[in-house]
Amino acid sequence: MTYAIIGFGKIGQALAKAFARSGIEVSVATTRDPESFASEAAAIGPGIIPKTLTDAIKADVIFLAVRFEAHAGVAKALSDWKGKIIVDVTNAYGLPLEILGEQPSARVIANAFAGAKVVKGFNHLVAGILEQDPDIHGGKRVVFLASDDEDASRQIGTLAENLGFAPINLGRLSEGGLLVQARGNKWGHLIFKDLVKFN
Repeated sequence: MTYAIIGFGKIGQALAKAFARSGIEVSVATTRDPESFASEAAAIGPGIIPKTLTDAIKADVIFLAVRFEAHAGVAKALSDWKGKIIVDVTNAYGLPLEILGEQPSARVIANAFAGAKVVKGFNHLVAGILEQDPDIHGGKRVVFLASDDEDASRQIGTLAENLGFAPINLGRLSEGGLLVQARGNKWGHLIFKDLVKFN
């Protein structure tokens, strides 16, 4: 499997640090020229590879770590996302529900990335927590996952474990997934919950 992170702000860099810590190579891209953020990528680790958006989206698994409002621009980079897993790390806090068509924000992402399997995940922790080593107090920091595709959820769960986290599957996007999705000016009940799982 190959991996990419689209968006290299605080959350994108926090994810990149998790990959670097685990020695897993990942491409990083924005709408800017890769040279403009190459030094930041190099500072995180040698396995963090700056690429153009066009090259980065060739990956099998793509972490969407942009502002929610920017997702449509990324989605236009391919006409068919079939065969790819999109990990939706966005948060649609503050957006009127009418803009979302009264749907969960992850469902809007799924509609935009036609053909992709979408997993909501890694979005409930702030960047300063997400970038920390998930081995904490003798346990593993929890990440919540939700998807309408069980196989995609299982694959991202395995990746989360390889990154050192303890994945917890919340079920479908419009069911348990609502716990990690903002609705209007309200955060889902599990957003910002920094939990640790002990064996």
